[in-house]
Amino acid sequence: MENDECLAFLDIFPANRGHTLVIPKKHVDDIHQADSATYAAVASMAKEVADLLQRKLASEGTSVFQMSREAGWQTVFHLHMHVIPRWSKDGLHKPWDIAPASEDSLNDVLQQIQK
Repeated sequence: MENDECLAFLDIFPANRGHTLVIPKKHVDDIHQADSATYAAVASMAKEVADLLQRKLASEGTSVFQMSREAGWQTVFHLHMHVIPRWSKDGLHKPWDIAPASEDSLNDVLQQIQK
């Protein structure tokens, strides 16, 4: 899939059948370097790709990931989104264990970002 701003193609190291990458044609390293319009174009195409894969592959769900910088698990330093079709019992697992935050922890973060 392609438009004026973006390109989508199958990942050569797929997490699942149909795993697709969506990239902007304009080079930006990551979300922090992208302007809002570029990021919106990538997200919009990721939605189109997710819908296409669901229709054509009959996936039961979809995972969409965008990782930025090394600490954020980025390994290819050109902005991209992963669109991964999902099926029950496909063997993929969550990248972290979900656990509730304490109210104090949430308040500390809120105070820090509001300064």
